[in-house]
Amino acid sequence: MLGACLILIPASTLLAILLTFLARALGHRLNALDGPGVQGQTKAEIRKVPNTGGIAIFWTIALPLLLGIILVNTPALADRVSTLLPAITPHLQGLRDTTHVAAWFLGCLFVLHIVGLIDDRKPLGPIIKLLVMLALACVVVFTTQSRLLTLVDHALPAPWGYALSFTLTILWFVVVTNAMNFMDNMDGLTAGVAAIAASCFFAGAMIHENWFVGALLALVVGASLGFLTFNFPIPRATIFMGDSGSLTLGFALAFLTVRATYLSPNLAGGWYALLMPLIVLAVPIYDFLSVVILRLSQGRSPFVGDLQHLSHRLVDRGLSRRAAVIVIHGLTAITALGAISLGSLTPWQAAIVGAQTLLVLMIVAIYEHRTRASKP
Repeated sequence: MLGACLILIPASTLLAILLTFLARALGHRLNALDGPGVQGQTKAEIRKVPNTGGIAIFWTIALPLLLGIILVNTPALADRVSTLLPAITPHLQGLRDTTHVAAWFLGCLFVLHIVGLIDDRKPLGPIIKLLVMLALACVVVFTTQSRLLTLVDHALPAPWGYALSFTLTILWFVVVTNAMNFMDNMDGLTAGVAAIAASCFFAGAMIHENWFVGALLALVVGASLGFLTFNFPIPRATIFMGDSGSLTLGFALAFLTVRATYLSPNLAGGWYALLMPLIVLAVPIYDFLSVVILRLSQGRSPFVGDLQHLSHRLVDRGLSRRAAVIVIHGLTAITALGAISLGSLTPWQAAIVGAQTLLVLMIVAIYEHRTRASKP
């Protein structure tokens, strides 16, 4: 199964390149170009670039997933797949058993993608999008029984354990989805961070033989890399992903991190392996929380865009836009790579990984504070 999951990355990357090329042409044909956003929103600049890249990102994930659902649930086709890829045969029944999970995930992802497409054409406002996120998160969590910290179900009196797990999971969906959406403010930023994070989660899924989640993460990696070829070229992007793309990536990462397995009886790691999602996504979450705090302290809505994101703050301190994006990619990789082996580490080793993540965020915060204080 490892080989089958690995081959999905280059295959989905090629599919994303093709679909992004087509989405760019469609955007120009329909004059679906980047706009000013909701009232009160501030953008660095508005360029005549199609923001239809989210279509390519969504269908790079959706098409293989739909094909997989059909293949594993059609006996004749499943037999042929088993002949071509014998390693899949022992896992076919398990894949069939997850069909309802895949279907509910894909359905909710599709609805959010459509909401993003509508918002890209005619801004809906932050409250509507937030309510849709909350509703879809509740639906996918309830129907697939995908929850964080299920171990508290029995640690607390009923129904408080379930309620706590459910609430934290919904909060996680909202934070991660919005964090990826917030980062979509410079060429190549969100897609690059998504590719790095999904790659690390993919590695973790392979270690724990979590094939279903690993296959979907491979599609997220491919969708992000394929899109990057058009979104982060020199000198500038020729297509944007729009909300239809950033919401898709954020929701997919939120769901897959909830579904992933972090503890394994075959590995020595303890409960701290459950912190892997926080560590891998530490940089986008830092960006999200810092922006929300800044806006609230200024008496502004936390969901109306401005130029106070981490990327903008780095540019204000002397970096070029491209350099700021590369720095954030590097910071994400530094924090994320250490988390891959978290499930097999001793407590002291895990503490070092956690300390490394906190140190990276502290260095960023100190750099921001010192350079801000030194400006005339």
